[in-house]
Amino acid sequence: MRALLIDDERLARAELRRLLAAHPEVEIVGEAVNAADGIQQITALKPDLVFLDVQMPGGSGFDMLAALEEAPEVIFTTAFDQYALQAFEVNALDYLQKPIQAARMAAALQRCALRHSRALAYAAAGVPAVAPTAARKLFIKDGERCWFVGLQDVRLFESDGNYTRVYFDHHKPLMLRSLNQLEDRLDPQRFFRASRRHIVNLDYVEQVTPNDAGGLDLLLRDDLEVEVSRRRAAQFKSLASL
Repeated sequence: MRALLIDDERLARAELRRLLAAHPEVEIVGEAVNAADGIQQITALKPDLVFLDVQMPGGSGFDMLAALEEAPEVIFTTAFDQYALQAFEVNALDYLQKPIQAARMAAALQRCALRHSRALAYAAAGVPAVAPTAARKLFIKDGERCWFVGLQDVRLFESDGNYTRVYFDHHKPLMLRSLNQLEDRLDPQRFFRASRRHIVNLDYVEQVTPNDAGGLDLLLRDDLEVEVSRRRAAQFKSLASL
């Protein structure tokens, strides 16, 4: 497993190196000292695993995850215990509190190795690591709250300046990403760009009504209403087989 260490304290990174020396299956491919540096290193090195501090200058570990398109496996390493719930809400592999015990490190790496070997086995067999119908996930951070959301659970994306409001379950947090950036990552067979402001999940459309402007009015579950522009109405009818 290829690992990246992200911590603003040099001694903390040195201690991680000391603990990982007992695990030859882990190759340390680099170090980063803050969130911005971590994003660059992850993009360039594509590690399998990241050891990530929470509190760093210029942005927290959660801020860093929110800015990534795709995140590797994450083991949080921090001196504080109050972030544990947030860590597991974002599907972290483990949460190691400093000073890190060798036994806890070994257990976390064993869990990571199991996931990693399973993914490699699936890839070798030409089988996706998740079911074909399972959607990819989004990491969303809005204030102090974080979510790791399956795209199949998102009903609607709504533009709000440089942000996008994401509707799922009973939540509608803002994420720091434009609608255009999100559209490139979405399955066009499931998600439809209804207008400059909205992308809808077709699975949640319950009613379609022509409007006076020559477009369509969509009624989604939970009484969410979205207008399809006249220019996009024909595309919607074709996609929805209307």
